[in-house]
Amino acid sequence: MEPMKPMKPMKPMQPMKARQPWWPKDLGSSPSSSGAQDDTRYAYFADSHRVAVDRDGQVEVYDTADHAINGFGRQQSQGGAMTFQANGGTVDLKLLKVVG
Repeated sequence: MEPMKPMKPMKPMQPMKARQPWWPKDLGSSPSSSGAQDDTRYAYFADSHRVAVDRDGQVEVYDTADHAINGFGRQQSQGGAMTFQANGGTVDLKLLKVVG
């Protein structure tokens, strides 16, 4: 019987690469809040009054005007319309101006 050979040492773990933002770079690297539901994700940038929305890889940027967004949802009764909870109540995404 041949003598057992010692195992080779394991290679050190490599750090994971940071995820790249999916929103336009001019919005910045850190949104005020972000989230996802089903096939849609959003990133809200309070300082620039913008929200980026990614639906199935298609990103649109909206002007949130004077709305301070603090939540995200979908209205099942309205065919899945996207809404945001804001300082003045519920805001339908369709009412916001597309800027990019």
